[in-house]
Amino acid sequence: MTQKQQNYRWNFIVNLVDGATFWFGFGFISSTTILPLFISKLTTSLLPIGLVSVIASAGWFLPQLFSARITEGIPKMKRIAIGWGIFLERLPIWMMTLSAFIAGRSPTLALVMFLICYTWYSVGSGIVAPSWMGLIAKIFTPEKRGSFLGTTMFIGAGTGALGSLVSAWLLEAWDFPKSFIALFGIAALFITISWIFLALTREPAGEVVPDSQDWHSYWKDLLRILREDQNYRRYVLSTVIITVGAMGTGFITISAIQQFQISDASVGLYTLTMLISQTVGNLVLGWMADRFGHKLSVEIGVFAMLIAFLIAMFMPDPSLYFVVYALLGINIASGVVSGMMVVWEFCELPRVPTYAGLANTTRGLFGLIAPLIATQLANFSYGLLFGICALLTLLGWAMLKFWVVEPRWRREKTNK
Repeated sequence: MTQKQQNYRWNFIVNLVDGATFWFGFGFISSTTILPLFISKLTTSLLPIGLVSVIASAGWFLPQLFSARITEGIPKMKRIAIGWGIFLERLPIWMMTLSAFIAGRSPTLALVMFLICYTWYSVGSGIVAPSWMGLIAKIFTPEKRGSFLGTTMFIGAGTGALGSLVSAWLLEAWDFPKSFIALFGIAALFITISWIFLALTREPAGEVVPDSQDWHSYWKDLLRILREDQNYRRYVLSTVIITVGAMGTGFITISAIQQFQISDASVGLYTLTMLISQTVGNLVLGWMADRFGHKLSVEIGVFAMLIAFLIAMFMPDPSLYFVVYALLGINIASGVVSGMMVVWEFCELPRVPTYAGLANTTRGLFGLIAPLIATQLANFSYGLLFGICALLTLLGWAMLKFWVVEPRWRREKTNK
């Protein structure tokens, strides 16, 4: 019995608790619902909403290519995921809570502090991401990754749904900014607890890619990957279009507030709807991914986002926002369960950090610009913004479905 098989049950349990507690806490700082609401209390400008989308996308995606080179040369992924993670991912959320403390007295200072802390957290997550991906790829086989992450997200989103009820109650019962002090504090606590369980992972020894390349050779290697691996290149291009198409998601909550004057508590209920949908989607899409490949799960999630934008574009009644957020929950589930893992199947295990980093950093470059364009479109018309997002999402979905071959079946056919 291999070391991976001996530790499978232990690693499944501790990483299950890690994911469940992380996503429970993350629900209290949802960039789709809670954070836009917080910013709307500090300023009437839409620009900070766009900046949050830029920070969330670019911060997560852009650093991965640079940290991937370091990660591939380290035999133990926990050195980065745990050693760096406490300072880069957990500490900034505690600091974010301080911005809520001063929001009532100095909204502008609170906004600046919040944006700095959110940038710190997002960039830190991007730096740590390749090591975490490499760790999960090492401890779980391809046939078990989908069910592991699907089960983790099922429990995490399920407890997050309970947390969203707490969010709705806090937003209704407590005045601003006390409600957000509580929300950010709860998020920081549970995301820190998740770090403790991640640290308990028993990581097997693994292969490393010798760090013998200088940066010039490294960039040439990246270009070689894009040039020679046609299927991977097509996947990256399709996800770039999908990423640009998603630029309007951060404005859906603001459109609901401005068009229908919904209450703060309603935003909490939107989060609940999104998490319930995400909970079911995690389990179903994770099961599907193990049996039919991750590409199908990604396609389903992208199509759900397309329908969400179409509904938002013609929104006749505020109650339909619950349908929109249910569809966005499916999209989030597919992105978490399969959006990351599908990239891992384009390459050999030691190259997971670089392949994931290259795909994500490419998306991040476009993620820097897209939300700023979305801000200008939103200032003109939410209907126009959501319509353009729907068209781009449709194009990205079609490219993914008809242009990209499921990498698992392609690799298995090649290996025969």
